[in-house]
Amino acid sequence: MGVRHKGRQIALQVLYQWDVAGVPLAEALATYREHLNPSPEAFEFARELVEGVKEKKDELDALISRYSRNWRLERMLATDRNILRLATYELLFRPDIPPKVSLNEAVELAKEFGSEDSPAFVNGILDAIYRHEVRPRET
Repeated sequence: MGVRHKGRQIALQVLYQWDVAGVPLAEALATYREHLNPSPEAFEFARELVEGVKEKKDELDALISRYSRNWRLERMLATDRNILRLATYELLFRPDIPPKVSLNEAVELAKEFGSEDSPAFVNGILDAIYRHEVRPRET
């Protein structure tokens, strides 16, 4: 498993704790590091993603809501919601990560952590965000 994939897994688990249980992000990160001892590189990448999602959460949620027809954010599975936040953050604010990598990684996380329907759900919303928000900026 690659360092960045592991970082995304860590970020998803930390964001889940923050979103569902209200655990402060700094505390969730510290607990993860203390108990699971991830590689420094994976942990640093996770920390960057978590901080970015926290900083841009309102903007990310608004965009996800716009492209998730018939699904209010609060009705989504918490795992799917946080995968979408992570991937949308990468698509919009991490030019060092190719969009196709962010999209593929999000689908992989959905397969690992989500329901049977999560990969298609996540892919559909992210594809719309990419087509309407990201691709126009690239040209």
